[in-house]
Amino acid sequence: MRIYTKYGDTGYTRIVSGKRLKKDDIRVESYGTIDELCAIVGQALTLIPDEWEIKQEVLLIQQEIFDCGSDLAVPDFHRPFKLKQEAVVHLEKLIDSHLKETPKIEHFIIPGGTPLAAQLHIARTVARRAERRIVTLMSQSEDINPQVLVYINRLSDYLFVIARVANLREAGDEVLYTNSPKIFRSKRSDV
Repeated sequence: MRIYTKYGDTGYTRIVSGKRLKKDDIRVESYGTIDELCAIVGQALTLIPDEWEIKQEVLLIQQEIFDCGSDLAVPDFHRPFKLKQEAVVHLEKLIDSHLKETPKIEHFIIPGGTPLAAQLHIARTVARRAERRIVTLMSQSEDINPQVLVYINRLSDYLFVIARVANLREAGDEVLYTNSPKIFRSKRSDV
């Protein structure tokens, strides 16, 4: 099998159903951004210490990210969707679990710190871009797995939390945005 098909030579690509789309079609842009996210998460995986439980979590999440891209690449319900609501629920449990390891946020967190935390923040911002592309695709097409948008939204939260965990575990602190007063205040009147 050849790796090159020559379909792209004229600015087109074929998706799973065989349908031919321009390479700048919003569907291609959406799953292409997911592909980029998957690669960046793969890079982050190389920086996660083997003994951290997060490494196994992220390995599974990378598979689910690939499922998201696969679901976006298949139009007209050509096959059943791969990503299920259970993946979103699992991600929420992971977020809640890791939040217990982090202090309460009172200031914005600046992306950076350790190399691992910085890479996770890059992944988080690409997840947010993927989310925007998926919203645009959903506004133009009805055949999108709605769980993909929900999952990518939660994923950006997960990546934020584990970037914080990485900074705290490796550096002992976080990079705070200092050019503003405390912004995340308790809503309780006695605080």
